[in-house]
Amino acid sequence: MSIVSYLNSKPFLFGLRNSFVANQIELTTDIPSRVASKLSRGEADVGLIPVGALDDMQDFRIIGDYCIGAYGNVRTVVLISDVPLNEVETVLLDHESRTSVLLARILARFYWKRQLVFRPAYPGFEADSVTGTTAAVVIGDRVFKVEKKYKYSLDLSEEWVNFTGLPFVFAVWASNRDVSEQFRSNFNEALEFGIKNISEIVAVEKDNYPEVDIGDYYFTNLSFPLDEPKKEGMKRFVELAELLNSDK
Repeated sequence: MSIVSYLNSKPFLFGLRNSFVANQIELTTDIPSRVASKLSRGEADVGLIPVGALDDMQDFRIIGDYCIGAYGNVRTVVLISDVPLNEVETVLLDHESRTSVLLARILARFYWKRQLVFRPAYPGFEADSVTGTTAAVVIGDRVFKVEKKYKYSLDLSEEWVNFTGLPFVFAVWASNRDVSEQFRSNFNEALEFGIKNISEIVAVEKDNYPEVDIGDYYFTNLSFPLDEPKKEGMKRFVELAELLNSDK
């Protein structure tokens, strides 16, 4: 089983490691793109899969009742720049997540109506490559270190909500094979256990993120249940991604 190692997934990690399902799984932590590739290659059976990578999987089943999602500002998926959006010409793309990269492209094409130049970025790009009319998509815990460094920080989840009126889903729990109903039930109970113990996670992690109000991040920015509005948001995202690809 593979999961991202960001702060946003800590409730899931806590639940999976502190429930009896822990004896049924072998858990590894990876960056989002690595989680998807491991499932695609059969190196893992279950993973917290970036929504933008689901199309790469020939056969998958969403088995989790929970996700990494947001109904507005998610804080950890942003476009940072030294100039306002209308002056941005080039966007460096975070190498760790296809979903956020695809979200930026969709927003540029259908919402911002901007013809931007998108370029892949090397590790550490967020520290020194954002300058002039060059912006960058940054995700995960690294956002906490740069969110106040640049004059402009545009939250891509909030932009999606403004554009579609729907929440955004960044990652879902999926499997590349059938799982028993008993395992699925135990698995979701473990995820729920982690979410219900966020206050304990905050106490453990607060010293690791001194610049972040972790409780506010969990309760204000993130939304974990994979509810019907989020499923509609996922569907709309997939439709726009297909339309974007058809334009190429």
